[in-house]
Parts: sequence; C-alpha cells; structure tokens
Amino acid sequence: MLSAIVWGLVQGLTEFLPVSSSGHLVIVPELLQSLGFDVAPPSLGVSAVLHLGTLAAVLAYFRKDVVKVLHFRSEPEGRKIAMLVAVGTIPALAGFPLRDTVESIQEDVTKVGIAMIVTGLILVLGQKLAVGARRLAEGTALDAFVVGVGQALALIPGISRSGTTIAAGNGRNFHPQEAARFAFLLGIPAIAGAGLLSLPDLLETGEAGGELIVAMLVAAVSGYWAIGFLLAALRRVGLIPFAIYCFIVGVLTVAFL
Repeated sequence: MLSAIVWGLVQGLTEFLPVSSSGHLVIVPELLQSLGFDVAPPSLGVSAVLHLGTLAAVLAYFRKDVVKVLHFRSEPEGRKIAMLVAVGTIPALAGFPLRDTVESIQEDVTKVGIAMIVTGLILVLGQKLAVGARRLAEGTALDAFVVGVGQALALIPGISRSGTTIAAGNGRNFHPQEAARFAFLLGIPAIAGAGLLSLPDLLETGEAGGELIVAMLVAAVSGYWAIGFLLAALRRVGLIPFAIYCFIVGVLTVAFL
C-alpha cells in the first residue's frame, strides 16, 4: 500500500508538471530503497494503468473543452480541438511496437537520469520559444503533427510528455498557456490508450487489486492540483525552474543511483 500511495502521488504530480512521470516512477522508488524504505518500482503495465487516474484529472479540469468536443456538430471550436488531437495522436501510435525497448530503458536508472537531463534541455529551448500569441483555435494540422512528434519522444522514460509537447507548442508560436492547454488535451487519447490496453494484462496477473485503485485515486487528486499549479507557474516563472530541477535530478541520478 505504501508503494501504491507513492506511485499515485508521483504519477499525479509529475504527469502534468514537465519533469517526466515515467522517469520519477523509476527514480523515486530507487531513492527510497536506498534510504531503507520498502517501495518497489511499478512495472510498465502498472505505470500505464496509473495514467487512468491522471486521465480523470485532465477530463475534470478541462471538462468545458471536452464538452465542446462531444458537441462538435454545433461547436466549431470543438471540431477544431478534435481535429488537432486526432492528428497529434498519430505520431504516438508509432510507439506501441517499441514497448519492449521502452521497458528495457525503464529498467536502467542511469539511462532514465540521462533522459531527465535531455528534458531539461528541451525545457530551456521551449522557454526561449515562448513568445507566441496564437490561440488553439488558430491551430493547423501541421501544428498538431509537430506537437504530436514531441509527445511520441516522451515514450522514452525520463522524457517529459508535457514538457516536450509544451515546448513544441511554443515552437509553433502558440501562447504558452494555449500550448499547455493543447498538451493536456492531446494527452487524453494517449493516456487512455496506454492505460486501457495494459489493464487486461494486470487483471490476468492479479496486479489490479486494491492497491492499484488507491494509486489511481491518489494520482487523480494530485494530478488535478498539478494542472492548476503548472498553468499558474507558466504565467509567473515559465519553464526554467522545471528545467533546473530536471538537470539536478538527472545529474544526481546518474552520479549516485
């Protein structure tokens, strides 16, 4: 149960903050184990199902946008969002055949630490590009595809999905908060797909018990808070503090774990 609570808290906070949830789900258990706590890292399947908790958080936070998409016939903005999300999801589909390769990276904490450093570099670049003023309603299929490529890169544990997609959105001259809004909405199909595809396997192996339910609830609550925190942080301080954090965590992970 302690592991489940840690998993849920780490997943919820770091799925939306641009610091890599997959990386932290490897690094935090490793750190706690080195300190004497009996906290095991989750399997790749459990990590995927934890995303269902953060899926609930993003659906709740952006419920107005979700409703617009559901009423796309009468909502022009809903049609535009649906198109952008559909096109942006295409690059991530290429990642499913690479599941075994991704899992091997997740098992190597040093590689995850290096990926965290790369995330820091992406965030620095993303902040330099954060000068646009375009609204999501002005987005094109090309914008969506470019941001989708950023999401596909985040299949690598340690590369932040929200960080790469926000940076890519900034690179397409979206307003930083609009880039973040698209990043979160774009994550809905990917998060749902990864979680739902992994759930049957966990049911077969018996891993989908009460502990996983607790982890998902913790992830949902902490994820909802993290979305609001990030949107406020983008207005006040931008991405650089998160980049510094990723550099520090990445270097310490490579050096000591």
